[in-house]
Amino acid sequence: MVKVFAGKRYYEAMNFAAYAHRKQMRKGVDIPYIIHPIECSMIVSSITQDEDVIIAALLHDVIEDTEFGYEDIRERFGSRVADLVQGETEDKRRDQEKKHTWAVRKKETIEQLSNADIDSKIICLGDKLSNIRASVRDHEDHKENFWQRFNQTDPEFQGWYYERIRDILAEDLSDTDAWKEYDELCTSLFGDLDLDAIEKRLDEV
Repeated sequence: MVKVFAGKRYYEAMNFAAYAHRKQMRKGVDIPYIIHPIECSMIVSSITQDEDVIIAALLHDVIEDTEFGYEDIRERFGSRVADLVQGETEDKRRDQEKKHTWAVRKKETIEQLSNADIDSKIICLGDKLSNIRASVRDHEDHKENFWQRFNQTDPEFQGWYYERIRDILAEDLSDTDAWKEYDELCTSLFGDLDLDAIEKRLDEV
């Protein structure tokens, strides 16, 4: 186990995240959501020993998906952690249907990631690797209806998103085991995609 996990702040953050996500389950499965941010923080801890970054990974979905906000995190864990979590937070456009805003939201995420610092990229890698691990596992068991659980049901569009992120993260993190695993799982789940052609299709939707 990574040494930083013995730290009091990490356990306080774990308790806070568990409470914040207490009513949530992983999409399409009967698994408590908190498993995902814990896994994300463990992946991040394999890349950096910076406690703030590891805690931000644990809390990365709190602002986006719970009733707690930036100030709640800042007061408990400091401005740097809160800023990192804010940087991972997507504008959900809650007044519109998620399936109608999927493309613009993901393009914003990709653009923001392109200009992000290394700490934010590490957290993103932890998040996306955790997600794609779960997707590969679940896809094997539910191939026929797997993509129907998502707001975006076209697997090529999903592949475009994950592989664009892969390519951005490669600039700084391609030598890490986490990125190499992410790259392999992208190929396993989505195959060989023409990302430019898919992006043109996405622009027409």
